[in-house]
Amino acid sequence: MSTAAGPVDHADRSRTLAVIGAVLLLVGLGCLALGPAELYCFYFFTEGGRFHYEGFGFGSFMFAFLAMQILGYYVIALVCIPLGYGHLRPRRWARTLALAGMGFWGVVGLPLVVLFLVVWLLAKDLSVGTVIASLPAMALLYPVLPLLLTRFYRSRDVCRTFESRDPKSYWTEDLPLPLLTLCMLYIFWALALHIAILLRSAFPLFGVLVTDLPGALWIDAAVLGLLCVTWGTFKRRAWAWWGALVGFGLWTLSTVWTLSSLSWLQLLRVLKFAKLEMEALDGVPLQGWHLAAFVGLPLVGTLAVILYAKPHFRTDRATKAS
Repeated sequence: MSTAAGPVDHADRSRTLAVIGAVLLLVGLGCLALGPAELYCFYFFTEGGRFHYEGFGFGSFMFAFLAMQILGYYVIALVCIPLGYGHLRPRRWARTLALAGMGFWGVVGLPLVVLFLVVWLLAKDLSVGTVIASLPAMALLYPVLPLLLTRFYRSRDVCRTFESRDPKSYWTEDLPLPLLTLCMLYIFWALALHIAILLRSAFPLFGVLVTDLPGALWIDAAVLGLLCVTWGTFKRRAWAWWGALVGFGLWTLSTVWTLSSLSWLQLLRVLKFAKLEMEALDGVPLQGWHLAAFVGLPLVGTLAVILYAKPHFRTDRATKAS
């Protein structure tokens, strides 16, 4: 029901939004609680711990694996808790961020769902039947649920419900959705590059996987570049569009070229994991082109969003006039 005077011209979706908000809050708070618990897991692998093995530490596969899980928990909490509040109140910025988030998930959702499945398989001793039974749930996460939620948030009833409950306008509505999605993608890639630092700072550079300090310097430059284009995109600067287009074009080419040229064993030799980890990973049926597709597809998707967002960037002349 609208809070404004006059006839109601939409179906009130406040209850549905409240349910979504409650689910988001529960997920966010649950991940926030799991973060510290996962941090404690490092003690199990350190010297004297029940899972300790020689070579565990900064640069080992399991160290990076745990760090990636912990980062994921905190990122999910950081996203879900504010969005949950924004749905329960409700606030107009929650709808805008949710729509931008669906665009973000459309680009990176598939590899993240696959990664989640791999992590789940590594963490649990699952039967083939259990894995097959989980596939419909994976399909729900991508692409069924994002498509349904995008249609839901774009509906007239949901839009009017947010507007009637919160007449105030926010900066999120001044920034076009493609640009908001791009900012999310740039932040995601900056975080993903930090995970690479834990894997000997591996950085793909046109056929060569650069590691150690040189790799860290390349990663540092890439992260700084991402922060610059994020700010420029937020300000709708033309140079940010050109910088992102050239940067992601070169990064995509370099990543696909490098990873597809390496075999799985060559990649393991470069990363120099602990002996126990090398023995465990040696039999994994992967090749470099699998990883090239895994990383390359979301990079190509990001490039597609960059191209799609071109009309929303101001020209240099318009920027000076403003």
